[in-house]
This record gives sequence, C-alpha cells and structure tokens, in this order.
Amino acid sequence: MEHTSQIKPRLQKPSWLKVKLPSGEKYNFIKEQRKNLGLATVCEEANCPNIGECWSTGTATFMILGDTCTRACRFCSVKTSKSPAPPDIEEPEKLADTIFAMQLDYVVLTTVDRDDMPDQGANHIATCIKKVQEKNPSLIIEILMPDFQGNKELAAVVADSEAMVLAHNVEVVERLTGRVRDRRANYHQSLNILEYLKKRNPLAYTKSSLMIGLGEKEDEMETAMRDIRQTGVDFLTIGQYLQPNRNLLPVHEFIHPDIFLKYQKIGLEIGFKYVASGPLVRSSYKAAEHFIKSIIQNQSTN
Repeated sequence: MEHTSQIKPRLQKPSWLKVKLPSGEKYNFIKEQRKNLGLATVCEEANCPNIGECWSTGTATFMILGDTCTRACRFCSVKTSKSPAPPDIEEPEKLADTIFAMQLDYVVLTTVDRDDMPDQGANHIATCIKKVQEKNPSLIIEILMPDFQGNKELAAVVADSEAMVLAHNVEVVERLTGRVRDRRANYHQSLNILEYLKKRNPLAYTKSSLMIGLGEKEDEMETAMRDIRQTGVDFLTIGQYLQPNRNLLPVHEFIHPDIFLKYQKIGLEIGFKYVASGPLVRSSYKAAEHFIKSIIQNQSTN
C-alpha cells in the first residue's frame, strides 16, 4: 500500500509545462462578467493552467450549483463542505445572459457534487442547460456532470436535456481511484454512468478524461482507456496532474510529451473519435472543443 503522509519536495516543472500569465481584453471581460454576476468558473476554482489562453480567446467553463463541493477528492482545489449553500435560483438566467453576451458557439458547463441535495442537483443542472439553450439556440453545450452516486434516474434528468455532449470523468486508473478520488466515487460506478448516458441518449456524444503523473503504469492506462471506450464514449482527454496546493496529492512524475502522443495513438486505434492528449490538456480544453464542434456541425449538415 502506498503512503502519502510524508511531505515530499515538489518536483521541478519541466519546460513543456510553462505557461504565460493571463491577460487581454477578452480575459478581462470574462473575469468581470463572472465577478459581477456571481458566477463560478472551473478555470479559476481548479487553478487551470490554460486560463489565460482560453479566456483570451473567449472560451470559459462555467461551474454551476455553486463553488463548494460535498466531496473531497485529493487532486481538486475546489472548496468542500458537508452542507454548502443552496444553489442560486437565478443562476440559469445569469448563465444564459453571460454566454449570450460572450457570443459563444460552444460552451462547457461543469458542476460540483451536491450529495446533500435530494436530487443531487440534477434538476438545477437541467434547468441551466435549458435556459442557456433557449437564449442561445445555435449553441453547442457540453455538460461535465457528477456520477450521482450511480443513480441512473438522476443521470437521465441530465441526459434528457438539450446538451449535445454528455461528459463524466473517470479521472484515474482503477488502482489509484481510492487514493485520489473521494470515497463516494468509484471507478466502475463512473463507467456504468458513462455507459448509461450513451444508451439513454444515443444521439448525444459522450466524453471522459484521465489524469496521469500520479503513479499509474502504462499498461494500467491502456486498460482504463479500453474500459472507457467499451462504454461507448466518443471523446477522451488525457492530461498531466498538477498539484494545486500543498494540501493535495503531490505529483508523482511529470510525463514526457512523447508518452502523451503514445496514449493518443492507442486511443485512436481502439476507436475513440478524438483523443486530446498532452501535458496541459484538461477535460475542458479548447482544442478538443473546436474539434468536437466541427464533428457535430458536419453531422448536422449531412
């Protein structure tokens, strides 16, 4: 069994993980909109390294159901509480107006886990999607959703929404799940939800994500990729884990870009429609979103 109680010195970041400081007119616009309307973005809450690149080009991932999660995964910097504040009932309208003002054609909505709510937030998520789509009819919406503790009736509420991309992250290989994710999360529970989402709404695309650099082995990664693909998932993203703060899991290893390319090749060979794999790739990643958008738009014209 691996032990993480001893504090280890941080590894030196390699050159391929260096990013520019965020700036620019669009970056400042999104920041002000978010602050004025009391919205949360996973870009900030999760300390995403791509925030400058994405926001400066008008791409953002909005986090709904508040900024506090009921789970305490050991890789995530989002605030946690057993009883967060109730969701903002005006959030759906605020989201719709903000996205309209930004003139986006693809948006990612993600959520905290709300195990404290009777429906775990499923109906609020669906309402947000509905309001955003009504205000922005040509918009492609991707929803990155919780596992709802494996409750398929709740997953169906979101699957039946108008989101074109239904996403849920497996996060890590099976062996590391108990060490990295909250005890209420489960590797096979996540796979079962992904499989259900595809069966419930076969017209939508499904998507998942894996982090590496936490001590996984290459054969475990290939197994996880095959397990995810067997659920019918269309799109996969793979990125380097970066320790958000010293209270969370340390980086075990910085993975060389060549290994990411290897995983991308394997993913395409086993049948994913698209694999975004690289050190700075995240589950919400604008290059992947651009490719997914082109697939959806091409399908709608055929």
